[in-house]
Amino acid sequence: MSAVAARLAELGIELPSVVPPVAAYIPATVHGDLVYTSGQLPMVAGALPATGKVGGGVEASAAYGYARQCALNAIAAAAAAVGGVDRLTRVVKVTGFVASTPDFTGQPGVINGASELLGDVFGDAGRHARSAVGVPVLPLDSPVEVEVVFAWE
Repeated sequence: MSAVAARLAELGIELPSVVPPVAAYIPATVHGDLVYTSGQLPMVAGALPATGKVGGGVEASAAYGYARQCALNAIAAAAAAVGGVDRLTRVVKVTGFVASTPDFTGQPGVINGASELLGDVFGDAGRHARSAVGVPVLPLDSPVEVEVVFAWE
């Protein structure tokens, strides 16, 4: 068992199935030693756990958990693209989008849900560059979307 797979087991995390695309794209693509995930929504069993805007009907603390789910979905997509989670060696970059009201400025705290999960799973190799931005709307009215770039071997 790889260090990543062992850490997932230690944390009691089972990777979800890869979320099927909702439009004309693939969940992840490989270029050289990098795996780029498409934007991952916080889908659980084929459905969004919530819709709406953070700072409106969606609490920031709940959105933090949705960002965490997005990161799990990204790990699953990347692992499927390269033949297993044990082939993912580093988290390079995270881009997080938060559908939020104009007065909400806590996007970094929301996207910490993804960043902290990646750090928990990958350890030092989970430290990454990141952007966290507020947007007016996301696909399917999701409150959060996260894309991740991984290194692999």
